[in-house]
Amino acid sequence: MARSALILIEGHRGNGPLYVHAAQRLGLHPITLSTDPTQYSYLSAEGIEVRHVDTESLEALICECSQLRKSYDIVGITGFAGCDESVYLTMSRLCRHLALPGPNPTAIEGCYDKHVQRQLLAQAEVPMPAYRVATNARDVENAAEEIGLPLIIKPVVGSGSSGVRLCRDAGDLAQHVTYLLSGKHIWRSSPKILIEEFADGPHYSVDTMGSEVIAIGAAHFGQPPHFVLRESIFPALLTDEQHRLIVDVSLSCLRALNLGWGPANIELRWTRRGPVVIEVNPRLPGCCTPRLIQLSCGVDLVTEHIKLVVNDQLDVRSKRSHIAAARFLVPELDGVLDWIGGDSRAASEPGVAEVALYVKPKTPIVRRGDYLDSLGHVIVADSDRLQTETILRRAVDLIGWSITPFPRFESRSSL
Repeated sequence: MARSALILIEGHRGNGPLYVHAAQRLGLHPITLSTDPTQYSYLSAEGIEVRHVDTESLEALICECSQLRKSYDIVGITGFAGCDESVYLTMSRLCRHLALPGPNPTAIEGCYDKHVQRQLLAQAEVPMPAYRVATNARDVENAAEEIGLPLIIKPVVGSGSSGVRLCRDAGDLAQHVTYLLSGKHIWRSSPKILIEEFADGPHYSVDTMGSEVIAIGAAHFGQPPHFVLRESIFPALLTDEQHRLIVDVSLSCLRALNLGWGPANIELRWTRRGPVVIEVNPRLPGCCTPRLIQLSCGVDLVTEHIKLVVNDQLDVRSKRSHIAAARFLVPELDGVLDWIGGDSRAASEPGVAEVALYVKPKTPIVRRGDYLDSLGHVIVADSDRLQTETILRRAVDLIGWSITPFPRFESRSSL
């Protein structure tokens, strides 16, 4: 009998190992298809089977899966968006082609383009910030006049806060639009800019499976103008009424975008109008969220997602009531990382569930204002919220690093 295989399209620094381990626990053989598997260190470290494939090409993926079926029984396919969400869209089309369970490609495509997503949510009267779309600087200026500053400027297609900036005045606006349109930003599609009203208020993250809300967490970011995640905590501290309204809005998003299968993540802010939707992602988020949810309520979303992919029975009932929090280690300057340490001491602290460092000494550190700015994370869990915050602060304080700033070269005229 052929061995049952789970195909993983691309990998993920945070969620990738979780999927590999969960597949193995379920008796499945994980196989990763990747354009460049060397970017995922856990694959070689754990001896995971890898095939080099152009994962942006549906034809190439179909051909590779046809070859794999000669040796394996492919029982399911899933994958990761990474920095290019089009890969997740291609994965959904591959599932459809091979008649395997997977998300609706049309629904994924509607989320992938944030302008289309906004239009679909607007048709369903989901509360959102005012928005416009533009392809040139003049149209951005016109949109700014209509909506009013401050504004959020972001690429229509993208993830991980790449290219996202808060613009408080005309100078900020002109500078960021020039950056986006000058060729410095890496576009994943034809250049289109989304201009949004700034929704000011606490940020919440809602995670769903199918049509059920599993968990609601709170997120805290660094100082504007960028949105670099500093801390995430589950569950969010909400009143019953706030919880009800957030759940209602989240389910409205799923209906409007036809996301009735698999995991999804809804980001919103609580404003004077109540919950306002910032973005809907038709997949599990990174940033340690699956691990935090498992620690806080006992639901392993990664395992449940794989079970859904292979047509197994799900169990997303809450099994515990804990507080789980993650702090991300974000540097304050660019330069060369001299050293980083203290992770072993932090990991040995009672209540610390996980400590991970993403970089090694002598690595150049260049902050871009997105998810890649982080050097690592610390995760803690406890039954008491105040104790969780205390453990997290104590563990983070045990970790340190040193960065030597890049040299400032004087101009020839000043010599």
